[in-house]
Amino acid sequence: MNILVLNAGSSSVKFQLVRTDEKRIAEATDERLARGVVERIGGEALWTFRAGLRDPVKGTAPLRDHRSAIEYILRWITSDSSGVPIGSLAEIQAAGHRVAHGGERFQRSTGLTDEVMKALEETIDLAPLHNPHNLKGISAVRAVLGPAVPQVAVFDTAFHHTLPEQAYLYAIPYSFYRRYRVRRYGFHGTSHRYIAHRYRQLTSRTREETDIISLHLGNGASACAIKAGDSVDTSMGFTPLEGLVMGTRSGDLDPALIDYIAGKEGLSLHEVENILNKQSGLLGISGLTHDMRELEAEAEEHDDRRARLAIDLFCYRIRKYIGAYLAAMGGARAICFAGGIGENAAAVRARACAGMEWLGLKLDAARNEAAVRGREGKVSTDDSTLEVWVIPTDEELLIARDTWRVVNGIETRY
Repeated sequence: MNILVLNAGSSSVKFQLVRTDEKRIAEATDERLARGVVERIGGEALWTFRAGLRDPVKGTAPLRDHRSAIEYILRWITSDSSGVPIGSLAEIQAAGHRVAHGGERFQRSTGLTDEVMKALEETIDLAPLHNPHNLKGISAVRAVLGPAVPQVAVFDTAFHHTLPEQAYLYAIPYSFYRRYRVRRYGFHGTSHRYIAHRYRQLTSRTREETDIISLHLGNGASACAIKAGDSVDTSMGFTPLEGLVMGTRSGDLDPALIDYIAGKEGLSLHEVENILNKQSGLLGISGLTHDMRELEAEAEEHDDRRARLAIDLFCYRIRKYIGAYLAAMGGARAICFAGGIGENAAAVRARACAGMEWLGLKLDAARNEAAVRGREGKVSTDDSTLEVWVIPTDEELLIARDTWRVVNGIETRY
């Protein structure tokens, strides 16, 4: 089955075309036929497309909305010049969508019917920055491919529905939960679920033996405590703002700061929230950039104090969460790094794990330095009782597999 995987943002659409089926899933031989991204939708958009292992091609095109962007993607996929081994839209048999928030209702990947679409519209107030754009992508695919092509929603929040009450509730009046479902939902669930799945494959451990702390570290960053294969705690909360220091998000802070800053600066609460989401984190501390690669270069080449400070805060918060989750879980077998920073910044991994020798964590410097550019594997020493792994995440592959399972009526275990 050829499955179109889409992640629609406010002005972008990321896509992959994945060929998978029961045998390919079992043998891990799924084929990635094409991938790419369209950015700056609404004007002269920028696109980067790649067929299989070929070199990427780039260009621009006037694309006014998500539908025109998806039409453009599909025209390229089916063109003779693309190199993608399909000849018509009829060969795309399903579409899978990343949907940020499923609320409490959607605890598994779900086929997209009119009823489900209506229910998803009711979740917009829970994820106003993400779900509206995800829904635009779903509607655009229906318009382009037709209603007969099945579509599936794979939710960022679904993996975290195994959190116990003491982990997902906030210590505020319980009536807010009953009335408005104010609680910790967590995000990056598809990534954390993939990491746990891949860890089991790499170590030949069972689901019940999967006691790990997974760290998805990129411009958005989150930690997840996974015990016996289930998410039991996670750093992001009601929104993706809570938790670790991120590229432009503050992570944890005293909520009284919001009113204090608003009063001092003459800002609305919405404007302060915007600062916490878009002008804080690595960018806010460094005053330079949210890109970890650039911060490391500034720290190394120019000994920039605030660049170093931003990196230190980032790593310190990770270390705090590792310690907290080890205590909450009663120990773990491994710490797993993923995401753009987690997979490529060896120095960040080393700093985040520093001082944990007393826990039995011994990082192998040579292995750690070698684990970049998509390489996976154990980066701790063989006698380390708390292992450290680098596991490049693959959310799109998991979305494709879930889509195949839902379309074929096969239950997905999270």
